[in-house]
Amino acid sequence: MANNTYTVKGMTCDHCAGSVTAEVTKIAGVTDVSVDVSAGRLTVISDEPVSAETVTEAVEEAGYEVVASA
Repeated sequence: MANNTYTVKGMTCDHCAGSVTAEVTKIAGVTDVSVDVSAGRLTVISDEPVSAETVTEAVEEAGYEVVASA
């Protein structure tokens, strides 16, 4: 199981969190997504590692920007 956290720029409300969650959940192997809007934090849990590039593309598809990953 892999757990990765990203800082996402531009999220301001629950609708934003829902958009990001919907896109990231589409990634193969992702089992859980958690978004903390106030901190601008996205946590992705997956069966196996998912590349930061794949997560970034999903976040961009939702209309936001990944500015850091940990």
